[in-house]
Amino acid sequence: MDRRPIGVMDSGLGGLSVMRVLRDELPAESLTFVGDQGHFPYGTKSQAEIRRLSLAIGHFLVQQDAKMMVIACNTATGAALSTLQKELPIPVIGVIRPGAAAALSTGAHRVGVIGTDSTIKNGAYEATLHDLQPDVEVVSQPAQPLVSIVEHGQTGTAQAQLAVDKSLQVFDHQTVETLILGCTHFPFLRKEIQQKMGSNVRLVDPAFETVQQVKRSLAEQSLLAPEGNPFRRVNLYSTGRKEDLQRGANQWLGGRYNLCNHLDLEEE
Repeated sequence: MDRRPIGVMDSGLGGLSVMRVLRDELPAESLTFVGDQGHFPYGTKSQAEIRRLSLAIGHFLVQQDAKMMVIACNTATGAALSTLQKELPIPVIGVIRPGAAAALSTGAHRVGVIGTDSTIKNGAYEATLHDLQPDVEVVSQPAQPLVSIVEHGQTGTAQAQLAVDKSLQVFDHQTVETLILGCTHFPFLRKEIQQKMGSNVRLVDPAFETVQQVKRSLAEQSLLAPEGNPFRRVNLYSTGRKEDLQRGANQWLGGRYNLCNHLDLEEE
């Protein structure tokens, strides 16, 4: 049994979608979240800069005695997963491979992927999907503007639907059976995305499958916290305005956290 926290990082608020699933699926685990809002967005940054920022957050989480790191960011997973796994002394899990596997488990032969500019340009989802199933057809589409819709608290608005409709126009002509929400911000726009894609298209949120991998890894390494852990805490840090993270946590975590502080990140 291990009471140390699971560390979680994202470029902004989107990783709260993974935090929400972690909290529900692993209720005994303490969680330490870093939202790098001070350097948002990652989707337009170079791969080298994303690796540098992700590594700095990884070192902070190790300093916080995290027993595992979850990269709750598709962009950072694509750019920095292998670096973090090599450089950090704790297990590191990303969101791309679990998401790709979940999409293929639907039996789809034509899979769509939406993500940030960096995620789509990096091609990590397409490469992983073809690695798992070489004959799958993949339609990838950057949807960077949707990240800002979530960060600015505009989900559930007419503006959000218009932004989704515009960003996903490619699927009017290139139909898919399953769509991977390849950015952890996008599950907060699930209603608008489903409205645009239609009820016949299955949406895959990599967060749930990633958390299942976290559960398996913790169990295999005897790192699970004891049931009913009385020392469980959920601590949140933002490299930007902590008030923005508080707003997101109040909306998407129901305000169930112990602290929310600003973090001055010591970059590599």
